[in-house]
Amino acid sequence: MKILIIGGTKFLGRHLIGAALENGHQVTIFHRGKHPAGELGEVEEILGDRNTDLEKLAGRGWDVCIDTCGYLPQTVRASAEFLRDAVDAYVFISSISAYADFSRTDYDETAETARLTEEQEEEFAGIDPLGELTGAVLGEMYGALKVLCEEEATRIFGDKVLIIRPGLIVGKFDFTDRFTYWVMRVAAGGEVLAPGNPENFVQFIDARDLARWTIAMAERGETGVFNATGKPFDLTFRGLLDGIKSVSGSDSRFIWADGEFLEKEQVAPWSEMPLYLPETEEFEGFQAANIDRALALGLNFRSLSDTIKETLEWRKVLTDDLKAGISAEREKILREKLRDRK
Repeated sequence: MKILIIGGTKFLGRHLIGAALENGHQVTIFHRGKHPAGELGEVEEILGDRNTDLEKLAGRGWDVCIDTCGYLPQTVRASAEFLRDAVDAYVFISSISAYADFSRTDYDETAETARLTEEQEEEFAGIDPLGELTGAVLGEMYGALKVLCEEEATRIFGDKVLIIRPGLIVGKFDFTDRFTYWVMRVAAGGEVLAPGNPENFVQFIDARDLARWTIAMAERGETGVFNATGKPFDLTFRGLLDGIKSVSGSDSRFIWADGEFLEKEQVAPWSEMPLYLPETEEFEGFQAANIDRALALGLNFRSLSDTIKETLEWRKVLTDDLKAGISAEREKILREKLRDRK
């Protein structure tokens, strides 16, 4: 199979390339060249910006295109229209954030999706598609924009589009460091500030598992919409941290801070305390998506210890600061405040 990957050199794309090559496919990546691809194996590279250089793909054909970096609907529209007659199928990597309501748990692919408000539509009109689309730029519009991207891909490719909505993707090459923070912090040992109720559930997926399943779905010509993340109600925050402690062999001791304390101290959920969200009805289902459709079509998972081990071995040799998590100084102050409160 001939596969075109838009993006491909930052995180999930690297794993998609690996899974595709492992299965004997020919891979072409179309990317801007901001992340070197030399170590990715026998792939064809076409350098260009998807907003301005689609003509570089002219006169070619592939069995499937996997779009890993579609954030704005006009960008996805242009790519899908240009490739309409050049590829047989279109795979769009969307997000669990596409859903409108996270107050309920165990929601499946039929749940209501997010929509831009009038105010957000005005803000969206001012976004430059040629600019750097960071989380700060997209803000609260991220999920609704992903839905609009899905709709553009579906409008153009119809029943030949596969839409995958991953939850939090973790593992080697994760540039967000959300999961990685906990791996490195627990491995460092000592007293570790941990958020909320230890029995709260967390939900994520190893990038390697997501990549291999995505390639398998493309090989079989599967279409439709699929949630793709870990099993809901399967792993608690305590279980995650205990797993990291066991794999890393650290002497960590977990100091659990309840939600009231974290809110009072203005500890930022998801950024300073990755994987943690306020324990309110609004977020009750954010890490509790139903994945029955994906499980029925072969989605499976490596062990938690395997994910932890690879993440630890990858990140411990890097020298740059983690992009998520609380600082050591602030964590120490908060632990002392917890002791004083008791």
